[in-house]
Amino acid sequence: MDNALSRVLDAMSLDAPWNLITTFSTWPRWKPEDVNASGDWIAAQLRQLDVPVTVHTPDLYLSIPYEAAVRVGEISFRAKTPSYSTSVPGGVSGSLVHVPASQSKSINNLFAANLVEDASRDLRGKIAITEGYGIPQKIAELERSGAIAVITINPGIDIHWAICTPIWGTPGLSELNKKPRIPVVSVNQPDGIKLIEMAGRGETATVSTRLDEGWFSQKVIVADIPGSDASGDFVLVHGHYDSWDVGVGDNATGDATLLEVANVLWQKRAELKRSVRVAWWPGHSTGRYAGSTWYADTFAQELDAHCVAHINCDSPGCRWATEYRDLAWTPETSAFAQEIIRDVTGLDSAGGRAPRAGDWSFNNIGLSGFFMLSSTMPEDLVTQMNYYAVGGCGGNIGWHTENDLIELADREVLERDIRIYLAAAWQTANATILPFDWRAATATLKSALDKYQEQVGTSFSFLPALDAISNLDLALKTFYSQIAAGAIPPAAANETIKQLARILVPLDHSEEPRFMHDPALPRPALPILHLAHSFPTLSEEDRKFAVVELLRKSNRVVNAIYAAINLVEKTSKKD
Repeated sequence: MDNALSRVLDAMSLDAPWNLITTFSTWPRWKPEDVNASGDWIAAQLRQLDVPVTVHTPDLYLSIPYEAAVRVGEISFRAKTPSYSTSVPGGVSGSLVHVPASQSKSINNLFAANLVEDASRDLRGKIAITEGYGIPQKIAELERSGAIAVITINPGIDIHWAICTPIWGTPGLSELNKKPRIPVVSVNQPDGIKLIEMAGRGETATVSTRLDEGWFSQKVIVADIPGSDASGDFVLVHGHYDSWDVGVGDNATGDATLLEVANVLWQKRAELKRSVRVAWWPGHSTGRYAGSTWYADTFAQELDAHCVAHINCDSPGCRWATEYRDLAWTPETSAFAQEIIRDVTGLDSAGGRAPRAGDWSFNNIGLSGFFMLSSTMPEDLVTQMNYYAVGGCGGNIGWHTENDLIELADREVLERDIRIYLAAAWQTANATILPFDWRAATATLKSALDKYQEQVGTSFSFLPALDAISNLDLALKTFYSQIAAGAIPPAAANETIKQLARILVPLDHSEEPRFMHDPALPRPALPILHLAHSFPTLSEEDRKFAVVELLRKSNRVVNAIYAAINLVEKTSKKD
């Protein structure tokens, strides 16, 4: 660790971060008025620290859940409804039908439907009861089968809030038909077992929900710490400040981390090369990342021109979270992110592509990115405590419940995680050459194409795309060797590294065109070609149509890769 970074890390304190956590630990932040008030509080803290702050006030489309219940005869069951469930205060009634599903074993399949049997069964007029969380893919499949309502059984004694729309951010007009049209509720496991037994007896249930869906003015908080570089390039460090209930581990600890990152970097701004922009988003929990999506849309051209990377901060600093696994990053940033963690903590880390979740609202623009969830509990401790997979809070099952309280925050873990985020922002901002290796991305793309080729067999050839990736890899080897030899000026190298993100990140992470948002559904590598995964199940006639589609889409892939090759070769030929 160099001396400059050591001085930055030595400048941090837990005073302001812990004050935020204790304040938010008694402040529910999911109703729009409470979210705005907490945003004003963050802005006031920044001003008190002399950090310049901008408060934007966009109108966001949100769904605020209030009440839910399940009733079978005279028996009532406690329930919660996810955001974007249809609101039916008077209830809907139908026969209960159990549609078995497996509970998620890790964060990697938390957002999959996990249905054990074919969801295409006829559920018309029925209320489906199924294991898992109220996530979009599961709800969409059951709704397509005709279910008039869905009851999801959470894996423990608690009920977790969720969001069941697949629409990323505020919907566009053409997306409105993708919203769920049925009520959805969640119950805990003991009640779920009882309801499955009732379903086996053919009993009728009534599901009721009450939500408030519409447009709400919300506050986006942004702190800009200027660097000395005249290019205008910056690093975006961000996380959400709305939460379910008081949400200490998700995400008051993240808000506290961002506050101290902004505080320390403002103190050290004279030593910053690139600027750092720290942002707090509303609408994460009740708007499917509506705040970060609004920012991505509204400032798309500036982000396209000048953002060199985004660093997401969600659920750091939680108790018992002593390991770094299940981290998220785009491939080119993986080695750098792991090096940061190793330098700061001495620990190894593991991760992979970000799930289609969190405030990763920038893949469509093409931003390199790393981190979402932070430290987490060791797997053996999770097993020992009989915990199950959750999507935050360091693995603590208080995630998205009323039990996400001050006890979930840990000062020692928080300090370590703040140091990681500080180091990540500082090193990215001050790197002479952006520390992202695009050869890792070509390896990811090649691996994805190899899998797709295996699925389609001899019916279609991805050889043109594979050849293009091989050529890109060769061009990148020359590019990075010339950088190491000092043959490419840093400004030219950095611009190429940044522009490669605009081409390769959308290619590897988005199916929609640039500046449009993919839905919040699981996305494989090279998602534009995911039809290849379905190839073995298609009829002979449908395979012919699938080949036509794969040819068109693989042409788009090849074209993008050659655009990347041309960019790299043009830079490599410069003196």
